[in-house]
Amino acid sequence: MRRRIRSRIRSRIPLRTAAVAGGIALAAAAAMTAPATASPGASGSSAAADAASSQRTLDVEYFTGPGGHPRHTEVPAAAPERLTRAARSLSAKEAAADGQVGSVVDNGTTADKLDVVFIGDGYTAGQQEDFHADARSKWEQMSAVQPYASYKDLFNVWTVDAVSNQSGVSGDPSKGVVKDTALGSYFWCDDIERLLCVDTAKVESYAAKAPQADLVVVLSNSTKYGGAGYTLTSQVGYDGIATAASDHADSDQIAVHETGHSLGKLADEYFYPEYGTYTGAEPDESNATKLSAAQLTAQQKKWYRWIGQTSPDGGTVGAYEGGRYYPKGINRPTDNSIMRTLGREFSLPGREAMIAGFYRHASALSSRTATATAVKRSAAIEVDVVKGASLKWYVDGTEVTAANGKTSVTPAELGVPSDGATHKVTAKATDGTSAVKDPALRKLLSDSRTWKVTG
Repeated sequence: MRRRIRSRIRSRIPLRTAAVAGGIALAAAAAMTAPATASPGASGSSAAADAASSQRTLDVEYFTGPGGHPRHTEVPAAAPERLTRAARSLSAKEAAADGQVGSVVDNGTTADKLDVVFIGDGYTAGQQEDFHADARSKWEQMSAVQPYASYKDLFNVWTVDAVSNQSGVSGDPSKGVVKDTALGSYFWCDDIERLLCVDTAKVESYAAKAPQADLVVVLSNSTKYGGAGYTLTSQVGYDGIATAASDHADSDQIAVHETGHSLGKLADEYFYPEYGTYTGAEPDESNATKLSAAQLTAQQKKWYRWIGQTSPDGGTVGAYEGGRYYPKGINRPTDNSIMRTLGREFSLPGREAMIAGFYRHASALSSRTATATAVKRSAAIEVDVVKGASLKWYVDGTEVTAANGKTSVTPAELGVPSDGATHKVTAKATDGTSAVKDPALRKLLSDSRTWKVTG
């Protein structure tokens, strides 16, 4: 779905923050005075668009070190001029390879799956296979984290080749290093070494080439520890950009934390001592509240269904003081989830929010058998369901229990009569996971498809 970027009114606290690893940046609600427009190819957009892009800024959070306290700063949406003024045009051969789209994981149609798009920066034409290998490796790391690990088949993964003139990233290994790259990746963004920024309009121009991008990860060709997470809504339709060093073992945590915001709609759970006491309204995010554990239970609010249960990030679910940047006046579900410290697990309420986020983009049931045209009695209808989901079949609304669980059937096998009339075959899948307790969210975990059958 395409949505326009709205201008942001600056405030002390960003509405949503995206994440990065310790010593890394977390970028929050994007400040765009005009929509980021997709530009054709790597050569950039018009002079007017470039001028507008250079004036846009993004609100960013960053860590000075693994144990440091995050701080806020603003960075330009575009790469600084010193990194782009010497850029040369691609050769005809390089231009032919630029923007090519590849499939890493194909689990179904883009309408039925959550589509993750990796874009490489700092990879030359001859290094695109290295980028593809890095993308596969990074997705393996990301999808090993729960609840991704249990829902791998809800995702498609794509690569988009961005051909750079030079290999590597500006600011690596030292601040003065300048590389001519497709997306303008650079360390030392806003004079912060571990903050790895990109030109967001150029990212969008490449993301637009991929099918239905829901989540975008930029892999910058570097072994240096760094990255960033931008929370924004693009015209292409994705929420958020994560940047990460391609060859650093901890950089996958950048994208995992960022998706806590973009997919799970979760708040950050860390706080700044100087922010004092929160006195505003009840937060919208599902993992932040003004209420105590007893009040949550009595009023049946937020994560009350999980209170007292052991959480995968350690300890039990309750109401722990501090979160959403305030040390007082706001409570979080657990002591130390990934929304507070990178490298941790999602809490039980966090996992529930993430699974619901997956299903806002993907479906428990998918099929490559088109529903737009009628199928014959002898034709196979094939479906895929998420692991652990129940699958039921119906003919004209009546359940065919003998076929339940089968992922390939023919209407004839289901008992559709050969009477010349038109009949309906329906498949319905329901994910019965115990990781989602909220009835409103559980509605997202069921889906169905119906085919017309001609006798």
